[in-house]
Amino acid sequence: MLRRQVLTLASLLLGAVTLGGWTLSRKGSSPLLLSARDDADGHHYVVGYRLDGTQVFATRVAQRCHDIVEHPSEPVALFVARRPGTESYLVDLRDGRLLQTLQSQPNRHFYGHGVFHRNGEWLYATENDTTDPGRGVLGQYRFQDGQLVHSGELSTHGLGPHQVAWLPDGETLVVANGGIRTEAESRVEMNLDAMEPSLVLMRRDGSLLSRETLPQQMNSIRHLAIGADGTVVAGQQYMGEASDHADLLAIKRPGQPFLPFPLGDEQRLAMNQYTASVAIHDDLRLVALTAPRGNRFFIWDLDTGAIRLDAPLPDCAGVGAVRDGFVVTSGQGRCRLYNCQSETIAVTPLQLPAGLWDNHLHLA
Repeated sequence: MLRRQVLTLASLLLGAVTLGGWTLSRKGSSPLLLSARDDADGHHYVVGYRLDGTQVFATRVAQRCHDIVEHPSEPVALFVARRPGTESYLVDLRDGRLLQTLQSQPNRHFYGHGVFHRNGEWLYATENDTTDPGRGVLGQYRFQDGQLVHSGELSTHGLGPHQVAWLPDGETLVVANGGIRTEAESRVEMNLDAMEPSLVLMRRDGSLLSRETLPQQMNSIRHLAIGADGTVVAGQQYMGEASDHADLLAIKRPGQPFLPFPLGDEQRLAMNQYTASVAIHDDLRLVALTAPRGNRFFIWDLDTGAIRLDAPLPDCAGVGAVRDGFVVTSGQGRCRLYNCQSETIAVTPLQLPAGLWDNHLHLA
């Protein structure tokens, strides 16, 4: 009996290690940082790097990308076009090989974000209905035979959907509706005097569970981080006057309403009315936020709201949680690792290319 148990365990371990090297790399101590970058000539790339600076791939693409959607079981990810892009790119994460150029449907463009369902069969992408500019939809795509095939769409129950994410149940979608109308091939806002930002919870069949707003109509809800306990944190971009008091970070704790996160005035003013990327570290109970227009990076205690770090960082871009803390990229300077294991947060520059990173990263 013992011998059979040992052989079974060995077989399972061998299977984990030999699955194209993928399970080992995903669970190992050196995650794969995925993001979009430009070069000095303005060419667009989707890239994968180890945190020690080793380049796994840098694949040139036609359109600029934004967020990255990793498949839950296959070594592939979709690099989603930045608004108002019409091409997203399905890439093999082992070598950067382009597997598919996903075209948006007629009268639709991508908003930069999406999610795979946990079974890996379905992908949902935030999109704009340009026949009714700003009407938000989730494009539904079936992943079959290694390709994404458009299969329908759902309403996001709002305007200008930006990021979409899952609650921990894996069945409830969270949508950050930015509330802004834009036309095809345009980033020009059409309705600043009548914005309708909202945080929506909805089922996979499209039915609405809840729709909540913040007090300021011009406070566009953009980016999301979801905690393992179901806490939702949202980062905003305020479209009003620079002198207005805007709630640029908000939180929805399980069973509670969507409310402003308790920011200090000094931190709020330093954001320059704009946030880019937000991440939660579940083990350390921290939330991190980049504010590239203010050249600031912040970390707070998720439970108490106490500020843990307020640091200058030129054009800080994407942020993601790793074992010891957070990795942050930059549009102008060096990428950094912030070690949050002790009371004093230590920062280490990473041997990654400097500058020209997009506002998001994903750690596979």
